[in-house]
This record gives sequence, C-alpha cells and structure tokens, in this order.
Amino acid sequence: MTQTAIPCTVMRGGTSKGLYFRLADLPADRATRDAVLLAAMGSPDARQIDGLGGAHPLTSKIAVVGPSTHPDADVDYLFLQAVVDEARIDDGQNCGNLLAGVGPFAIEEGLVAAQDGETRVRINMLNTKSLAVASVQTPGGRVRYGGDARIDGVPGSAAPIPIDFLDAAGSSCGALLPTGNALDVVQGVELTAIDNGMPVVLLRAADVGKTGYETPSELEADSELKARVEAIRLEIGPLMNLGDVARKTVPKMCLIAPPKAGGAISTRNFIPHRVHDAIGVFGAVSVATACVLPGTVAADVASVEAGAVRELEVEHPSGFFTVSIQCEQRDGQVVISRAALLRTARRLMRGDIYVPAAV
Repeated sequence: MTQTAIPCTVMRGGTSKGLYFRLADLPADRATRDAVLLAAMGSPDARQIDGLGGAHPLTSKIAVVGPSTHPDADVDYLFLQAVVDEARIDDGQNCGNLLAGVGPFAIEEGLVAAQDGETRVRINMLNTKSLAVASVQTPGGRVRYGGDARIDGVPGSAAPIPIDFLDAAGSSCGALLPTGNALDVVQGVELTAIDNGMPVVLLRAADVGKTGYETPSELEADSELKARVEAIRLEIGPLMNLGDVARKTVPKMCLIAPPKAGGAISTRNFIPHRVHDAIGVFGAVSVATACVLPGTVAADVASVEAGAVRELEVEHPSGFFTVSIQCEQRDGQVVISRAALLRTARRLMRGDIYVPAAV
C-alpha cells in the first residue's frame, strides 16, 4: 500500500473552508499528526497543488472534533492552521468561521444526538480554553443546511447558525485588555490591544498614512506599510502576554476608520501577513468590543448607539459582520457580559483523504 486513507469531511464554515476530522481518526502523536495534516493540505507549497488546501490562509484550515473533556460541553474543538508555504501546523489561535461547522459536523458524525427542531451544541474550544454554544437547525433529527440566512462573503443563503460565546474575554492573553491599558503607544502610533476571543491590535488607518478604505490588494502591494505594521506587531506581541510572535499567527492587526456604509466602524485586517478579504469571526468580536470600551482608539472612530445590548455592524471589504454585544457597569467599569453572532455552514464532501503511507 502506497497511501493511507483517513476519513475526512470538507465543510464551509462561515467565510472559510477547511478539513474536518474526528479526533479518533488522526494519529495521537502530535508530530505524526502534523505531518499527516501537512500532506493532506499540500503544504509547503504556494499552490498547495498536491493537497486539498486552497493556496490561501482562509482555505488552509483544519478542525479536529472529539468527545468533550469539559463537563459543560458536548464536544472538543481544536483549530489548526496549515501554513501555506511552510511545513508548519499552528494551533496558536482559534477560528470562529470553522467553529460554525463544528455543530453540524458533530451531529452528522454521531458525536451529538440530534433533537427534533433545533440542537444546541456546546463546544469546548481547546485553543482558547473557552466555551461556545451553536444552535443548529435539525428538523426531524437531521441537519438542515438550506435556509434564508445570508452572510457577507458567501454567495446565496443557508440555514442560520447563531453562536453564543460564554467566556471569550482574555482567552488567549489572560485579560480583555492584555497590556492593562485601553490605549498604548508603540513606535509613535496609538493603538489598542484587545482579546475577546482573538488577540487583535487596532490602529487608526490615518496614523499609518492610509484612509482605511483601500482594497486588500492595494494594501498587499504596499510593502512599506506591511513592514511597519509587522514591526509594531512584533513589539506589542510580548506586551500582550503572547511572547515572541515572529512565527505566530496572532495578534491580528486591524486598521480602523470611521464607517463609510452605515455601520459602526470600517476595518482592514492583516491576518497577520496577508490582508483579509473580510474579517474573522473572533476578530470582529474583538473589534466590536473595542468600539464600546471608553478610551480605546476605536471609541472615537466608531459610530455606536447607547444601550446595554448593541448590534454593531463591523464594515469590511466584502460587506458587514454583525456582532451583538451586551455591556454592564460593574464597579464603575464597562464589562462585556455576552457576545453573539450569526454564521452559516455547509457540508461539501465526505469521504477519505489519502496521504503517503510513508508519512
């Protein structure tokens, strides 16, 4: 036998696409597991021509789902990023887009029993040691993928998958504002470092010579800007309790500007070395959170209505991302008590993926 077959499902989750595996179907040894996943994706290769990767970080993603090790969850979810042009699997961040497919995948694979009507899947997100609850439509005990919900960045419509995040604040950095400040200055640029599910650094686009409305390709072509943004990222990373971030995919860097299309704020996102065509799920949650916290760089840029529960439309190059934020006043401080959003997902293929037996 020259190849080994491994059960695998290809799913679109939100605005990303990836390979979903059951934990039991992958090698227990991490080094062997990573070698298998690199072979499955076709990394390292800019085209990922010898695997199922899509030659872009947003389509070079992996979800590993297994029985829960948390008493308040139904399943464990580990997100892994296959670096396109390096022989490296990164587990240093979470992915809220692939998270959207975890509930349907867990039901389809028999890890969670489907209810008639709707099935709430409690998910233990291993990367950030936090919990989420995904509500999956299951009429007659079967996952429904078709529906009327639309999300920017995905053509057509699908069944809605609302997701509630229960304890995402500080999940990667140890605190919602990991530096202890709402506002810091790094290399002469004011910024806000925040972690409400994803470590993100917000900078005013104008402070680095941009409008904040450029296309991703325009920003990709600006090598001077990319070098400056990366230099700031490398300096702020250790201050966010992330250590040396030179080879890490966090923190993400976000250029912000006043809203241009009726939303709360306009964003352009570095993830961290490519410019996102939209915005990541947890990135959007962190940005929305910064918009409602006094003293951040986003507070004076964003257009946000008052109220305990706020629906924030985060503008990005492909449209809008809606985040529901619930705030409370505790001891004179603004506390984020709930964050929720809407995603969709679709199962694209289920079968076996083949990797060289030598791997």
